[in-house]
Amino acid sequence: MPSQGGKATVRFGDDAVCLISAVPNRGFTVTTSRTEAQSLTVTFSASRHRSEITATVQPQSRAEVREVSW
Repeated sequence: MPSQGGKATVRFGDDAVCLISAVPNRGFTVTTSRTEAQSLTVTFSASRHRSEITATVQPQSRAEVREVSW
């Protein structure tokens, strides 16, 4: 899943999502978080921009990107 801040690769299972890789673009750092096995967030951060990739398997497998600049 590409974003302005980098690229994340995830694998969707029947009841969980797994992070395969998260590669930040130049000038960005990467963090990951999860509250449960069904959802994963990868955040690429820079001084004036943040890209959040959220992947989930509930109610169906999907990933979305949120871009925020300030």
